[in-house]
Amino acid sequence: MTFILGVVLFAFGITISIALHEFGHLLTAKAFGMKARRYFIGFGTRLWSFRRGETEYGIKAIPLGGFVDIAGMTALDEVRPDEKERAFYNKPVWQRVIVLAAGSFTHFVVGIVVVYLMALSTGLPDTRPAVGALADCVSDQDPTTGQLRECAPASQEAPAKVAGLHTGDVVLAVGGVPTPTWDQVLTQIRGSSGPTEFRVERDGRQQTFTVDVQTAQRLPIDAKPSPDATLETAGVVGMDHGIGPNLEYGVAGAVPATFYFTGDMFVATWEGLKRFPEKVPALFRAIAGEDDPERPISVVGASIIGGDAADRGLWELFLFLLAAVNFFVGVFNLLPLLPLDGGHIAVNVYEKLRNWARRLRGLPAGGPVDYTKLLPLTYVAVLIGGGIMLLTVTADIVNPIRLP
Repeated sequence: MTFILGVVLFAFGITISIALHEFGHLLTAKAFGMKARRYFIGFGTRLWSFRRGETEYGIKAIPLGGFVDIAGMTALDEVRPDEKERAFYNKPVWQRVIVLAAGSFTHFVVGIVVVYLMALSTGLPDTRPAVGALADCVSDQDPTTGQLRECAPASQEAPAKVAGLHTGDVVLAVGGVPTPTWDQVLTQIRGSSGPTEFRVERDGRQQTFTVDVQTAQRLPIDAKPSPDATLETAGVVGMDHGIGPNLEYGVAGAVPATFYFTGDMFVATWEGLKRFPEKVPALFRAIAGEDDPERPISVVGASIIGGDAADRGLWELFLFLLAAVNFFVGVFNLLPLLPLDGGHIAVNVYEKLRNWARRLRGLPAGGPVDYTKLLPLTYVAVLIGGGIMLLTVTADIVNPIRLP
């Protein structure tokens, strides 16, 4: 029952985010005197609506988005004579860009508010590199599978365990070199051998340990396992990447922590977007039954994980997912591709630059951009995006990612 409640709550949170996204467009359009005809959440058949002033507000049957109908959003939009002066395309470009970007801005605001609530309630994860599981020994890596070979009876105990490192220790420096990220921890360890100083934070206190770094045959960093892969000699200590303890904050202290953590989430979101194309094949494997926690997920998949988090009392994960989805949607929506808001922003910025260039040549400003010339690209983007969305939702239904 708690799982179902969690799924419903997460889906409701996403619906509220969508409503606020569209409200951002509506509010800024009205602020600049544009004619907003309709504001609806959902698509398909109208379930309920009412009119206030010149705008109709309502809910439609399929809760998979929403829209604001602003007169003259493109040159293809039919505008009545009484709407022409207030049409979107007759307003200054800077106003149009603000209206178009307002949807993503509201997602960012929602995400920041959720992170702030996390800081006050469940605490924020310590993003510094922490020690995870400690191995019993160090061993060579199988280049074909990427798995570590089993420990031999005569294998020496892993250096990290011998030195006294504990799961949850935050690694501050290795060999005197600061290590703010786990990648830097790995880089320093792989380039070390013999007794090496590890400075860690445990229970709020800094401690120094001497770890006798051993060497083993490992795949190069970022190399993928394959029968043809070549191993290299690397320093190893026998520890995995873990998660540090949550850090709790007061009302004032939560403000800088929220923006610092939000910055980390934006970086992770952008990195995830750049790697998105290479993860698409994992969707086909997931539909075929193969588990891959690194694959893209849809709102359906995120809601299922949110339900699992609620069922296990992991509300910090629930809130983190909600914030992450808002940041992802906000950034994705700003990509310069039609029909995304970012595509419309790109078209309007192009129009501004084009008119500037025409003025330099003593020519009058050109008319609104002809969207009919962009329709082929739009159709391609919709086809590809729709196909990926269908794959993602299908994978999340037939083989959803579940919390262990």
